[in-house]
Amino acid sequence: MQQENKANITKNTSILGVLANLFLLIIKFAIGIFSKSQAMIADGLNSAGDILASVISYVGAKISSKPEDYDHPYGHGKAEYIFSFFIGISMIIASILMIDNSIRSIVSHNEIILSVWLILVSVITIITKFVLYLWCKRKYKICNSILIKASMEDHRNDIFLTLATIISIAFGYFKIYFVDGIVGICISVWIIYVGIKILFESYKILMDTNISKKEQEEIIKMVELKEDIIHVDSIISKPVGSKYIVILKVSLDGKKTLNEAHKICGIIKSEIIKNFKYVQDVIVHPNPH
Repeated sequence: MQQENKANITKNTSILGVLANLFLLIIKFAIGIFSKSQAMIADGLNSAGDILASVISYVGAKISSKPEDYDHPYGHGKAEYIFSFFIGISMIIASILMIDNSIRSIVSHNEIILSVWLILVSVITIITKFVLYLWCKRKYKICNSILIKASMEDHRNDIFLTLATIISIAFGYFKIYFVDGIVGICISVWIIYVGIKILFESYKILMDTNISKKEQEEIIKMVELKEDIIHVDSIISKPVGSKYIVILKVSLDGKKTLNEAHKICGIIKSEIIKNFKYVQDVIVHPNPH
């Protein structure tokens, strides 16, 4: 799939995410504040984070889809990871503030104003998130975008978070109000966990983390099956967005001419790019043996 089409699918998915989560944010905060439910307010905070994530996905898809230029010979793929790093930080800070509010609610014995709207909002949220999850799952299979994959997982997690909110509402019905604050803390901790995962994923790319040992072994195995290759001397890689540049050093018969060695290296490069979808470019250096 062309990068432009992949970006368009990602941007359209992001716009849908913004609109859906904006709707959920408004009704969650309205009902949460009215009923004094810290769990619902925390759930609304999560929707606010989802809106920000969708906006960043849109911007990231737009920038990362730009073609190579003089200053960026391998494109702009890392842009989405730079933005996602700051998303993770903002999610963690907002969740820490929410934990503080939930603790205050427990200490002050804050009572929930029970309302059928609390249940209705939760049910609407679960249905909306399930539809968004199915949508993202379908689009991810089409374009294999890491941004869409992140959105898909987030929508799935939100379903379970909202189920936790319903549990707190059920306890509130029996006047066990402290559970609401505890659930608010649990939701906030979950958001912190998601934020840390985003930070870690961004860190791996921005710090030029190598491909996994398994992926290295798969490439080495394929290359060493070539008749002209004596063995692979070394393999390292450098991430460029969601893909990698692979740098190989291979041993060839020292009697090969420069032209022959160059032709062999070109074949290796083409086959690696063709067979390993996470590879954008390959640099093959022949060592005489």
